[in-house]
Amino acid sequence: MIGGRRFRVREVLNISLKNSNPPVYPFSHDLKDFIHERKRDRARISRPLGTSEAPLAGKTLEEPRLVKRVAAGYSENIRLSRSFVSTSRECRSRKSSSSTMSQWKQIQQLDIKFLEQVDYFYDDNFPMELRQVLANWIESQDWETASNHESMATVLFNNFLIQLERQCSQEQNFLHRHNLKRIFHQIQVKYKTNPLHMAAVICNCLREERRILSTASMQEQGPLEKSMQNSATLEKLKVLDNKVAVIRSSVQMLDQGVKYLEDMQDDFDFRYKTLQLRDPVERNSLTMKQEVTTLQEILNRLDFKRKEILSKIADVIKEIDTLISSQLNPELKEWKRRQQIACIGGPVLIGLDQLQNWFTLTAQSLFQIKRQLDKLGELILKVTYESDPIPLQRPQMEEQVKYLIYHLIKSSFVVEKQPCMPTHPQKPLIIKTQVQFTTKVRLLVKLPEVDYQLKVKTTFDKDLPPGKVNRQFFILTNNTKVMDVEESTGCLSVEFRHLQLKERKCPTGGKGNEGPLSVTEELHSLNFEAMLMLQGLDIDLETCSLPLVVISNVSQLPGGWASVMWYNLLTDDPKNLGFFSNPLRASWSQLSEVLSWQFSSFAGRGLNKEQLNMLGDKLLGQHASYNDCQVSWSKFWKENIPGKSFSFWLWLDSILDLIKKHLLPVWIDGYIMGFVSKEMERALLKEKEPGTFLLRFSESHLGGITFTWVEQDENGEPKFISVEPYTKNRLNALPIADIIRDYKVIADGVVPENPLKFLYPDIPKDEAFGKHYNSQQNKVCPYIQTQLVPISHRNGPVQNACSSPEPPMSPGMFEIITQHLSPFEFESAMSSP
Repeated sequence: MIGGRRFRVREVLNISLKNSNPPVYPFSHDLKDFIHERKRDRARISRPLGTSEAPLAGKTLEEPRLVKRVAAGYSENIRLSRSFVSTSRECRSRKSSSSTMSQWKQIQQLDIKFLEQVDYFYDDNFPMELRQVLANWIESQDWETASNHESMATVLFNNFLIQLERQCSQEQNFLHRHNLKRIFHQIQVKYKTNPLHMAAVICNCLREERRILSTASMQEQGPLEKSMQNSATLEKLKVLDNKVAVIRSSVQMLDQGVKYLEDMQDDFDFRYKTLQLRDPVERNSLTMKQEVTTLQEILNRLDFKRKEILSKIADVIKEIDTLISSQLNPELKEWKRRQQIACIGGPVLIGLDQLQNWFTLTAQSLFQIKRQLDKLGELILKVTYESDPIPLQRPQMEEQVKYLIYHLIKSSFVVEKQPCMPTHPQKPLIIKTQVQFTTKVRLLVKLPEVDYQLKVKTTFDKDLPPGKVNRQFFILTNNTKVMDVEESTGCLSVEFRHLQLKERKCPTGGKGNEGPLSVTEELHSLNFEAMLMLQGLDIDLETCSLPLVVISNVSQLPGGWASVMWYNLLTDDPKNLGFFSNPLRASWSQLSEVLSWQFSSFAGRGLNKEQLNMLGDKLLGQHASYNDCQVSWSKFWKENIPGKSFSFWLWLDSILDLIKKHLLPVWIDGYIMGFVSKEMERALLKEKEPGTFLLRFSESHLGGITFTWVEQDENGEPKFISVEPYTKNRLNALPIADIIRDYKVIADGVVPENPLKFLYPDIPKDEAFGKHYNSQQNKVCPYIQTQLVPISHRNGPVQNACSSPEPPMSPGMFEIITQHLSPFEFESAMSSP
C-alpha cells in the first residue's frame, strides 16, 4: 500500500508482467550455521545482564565475525565470577602454617559448592569484606551473648568500629581503603541505634559457617548415586543455559532480518515512486518493461521475506513458550521447594541469581520480539498488498507475546526471604505479636525500562474465608514500601524490616474463639501486591509467604516450630492453610533427615546413623527397618512419651536448647554421644578400661545431660555408674568441661577422687576437654583460691547411679570440713537433709 492503496505492480503500471520465482534470501542458512557454532562453543555465548542491546542495523549476515560478536557475551551471565570465589580458590591452595586454623580459613578452603552457600548469607547487612579483614577479631568475641545483652552489644559495636577504622588507616591499596571507608559509614548508620541487631547478624553468620563446615566434614565422599545426581543437575543447568542463549541469539538475528526487510521495502518504495514519475509515453519501452520486471521481482522477494520473518518469529515465540512452561516454571517451583527445606534447617538456599538471569534474558527476548512486531506494523503502513502476511499473522503473535510477558513477569515476583523475627533467625515463619519481623520480596526480571517507583503493599490473611482461623490480626506498622535496586546484586527488591502484628479483638470483646486447632496449628499468610506498568502493559503482581504461625508467648515457640517443620516437610502448597485439620503422616526417612538438620543448623553438627536409630526407637519402638514406618503428627508433638509428661518433640527441642546455650563447643567437637540407650551404653563401656565414660542426654528430664562411667567391683565385674542429669540451672554455674575435670565422688570416708579418666572409646579426659576448661588453676594470687567443685556422695557398695551432685563445694571449704570432722561425722553431715 502506498498512500493507503493496495496494489500489484502490473495494475499500477498497466502492463503485463511475467512472474518469476522469488529468490530465497539466505537468512535461514546463516541461522543454522550460527546454531551449529553455538552448540559447539556454547560456554562462550552470553551478554552482560541488564546492558542495552547492541544495534545490528547496517550489518550483513555473511560476516561470521558479526555472528560471534552477537553471541560473545552470554557466558558472563552463566559463570559465577564473584571476587570472593576467586579469592577463596587462591586461599584453598595455601596450607595453614599453624596447627589450629581459624574458622574463616577453614571456610576459605572449602569446595566451590560450599563457598556459594557462604556467599548467600553475607549481604548488605554484613558485607563479606568485613568478615575478611576482621576475621580473627570477630571470632574472638562472644556474639551469642551480646545478641541478648544490649550493653555488651553496644561495647562490641564500638570496638568493631575502632577495629574497622584501624584497618582503614592501615590499608595501602587506595581502592580497598575507599571501600572500607564506605562500608564503615554504612555500618555506623545502620546499627548505631540498634547494636543488638548487628550482634545477632554476626552471630547468625558465624553459626551458619559452623553448620556449613559441619556439613562439609560429614559429607560422604564419592557415593555413586550422589555423584550421578549432581552430574545430572549440572547437565540440566547447562542445557537450560544453552537454550536461553540460543533463543537470545535467534532473536538478535531476527533483528537483522527485520532490518533487511525494511531496507528491501525502502528500495522497493524508491524504485516504485521513481517509476511512477516516468513519462507515460515511455511505459511501453523495453527499458520500462525491464524496470517493471525488476520491481515485481523485488515485490516477490519482499513478500517471501515477510513470510519468512513471520515464520521465524512464530518459531521463536513457540520456543519461548516451551522454555517457560517446561523449564523456567519447573525450575522456579523447585527453587520454592528448596526454600521450604532451607527454612526448616535444610541446605542453604542458592540459585535465585541464576533464576533471575534466565528470567531476565527471556523477558529481554520477548520485549525484543514485541518491538520487532511493532516495526512490522509500521512497515505495512507504507507498503502492503493483497495476501500480505503481516496483517493476517501479526495480531495473533502480538497477543501471544503479551501473554507470555504478563505471565513471566507475574511469576517472577517472589518472596526471597520468608518472614522471620531477628531474635530467632533460625526459626522463620513464626511471628510473635507486637514483635518486629522482617521479610523481603524480589522481582526476578531486571530490565532498565522498569519503573523503580514500584510500590509493594503487604496485607495479612487477605481474602481469608470466615471460620478458617480463630484469631485475626492486622499489621500494626507501615505496610507499604518502594522497591529499589540493590547495590550488591543489581536486583529489584524491597525488604520490610519493621513489620509488627497485633491481634484484632472480636466484636464480643474477646480475642478469638476456641476451635479444634491449637494456636500453633493455625496457619496464616502474608500477601504482597504491586502494580507494574511496563511498555503499555499493566501487570498485577501478587505473591504470598509460606504459611505462618502466630504466637503471643515464647512458651509457644516449640509448638510453633513443630508446625512449621511438619507443614514444610510434607506439602508445597502455600495456600493450604487448613493443613492441620487433617495433617499428613511423615515417613521416618523424611522425618529423621529433618531432625538431623535441626542439630546441624542450630548446633553446628548433625546426627549420625546410630543417634537417629536411637531416636527412632524412642518414637516408634524397636524395628528392623524404620524407613517404611509412618509417624503421625500427634505422636510427634501432641502425645506424651509413654511414662513421661512431655512429647517427643518437646524433649528433643529442650536438648537443642541445652546444646545451644551450654554445650555447643563440646557438641561440635563430637565428644557428646548424646542419643544412646542405656542398654547400648553398657554394651559400649563393658569392655573398656575403668574410668571410661560417655556423655548422653537424659531420657527422663527435659534438657538434661548425664555421664556414665565403668568401674570394676570386688569380683572384677564391670559396674556402671551414672550421675543424675545436669540441667541448665547447674550448667549456668559451671560449664560441662569444668564439671568433668573437677568431678569428685566421696564414698565411705575415702579420699575423694575423680572417676572420669577416658572419654569413650579411649581419649584421655584432658585431651578431649582441655581446650574448653575455663577455670585457671595455680594462679599467683595474694588470697587463698576458691573453686567450685562438683561432688557426688555414694554410700556402701557401688551403685548403678550416684545421687544428685551436691551443690558445688570449694576446695577450701572441703579442706576445712575434713580437718575438723572425723570420717564418720563427715559422712553424717553430708547425709543430713
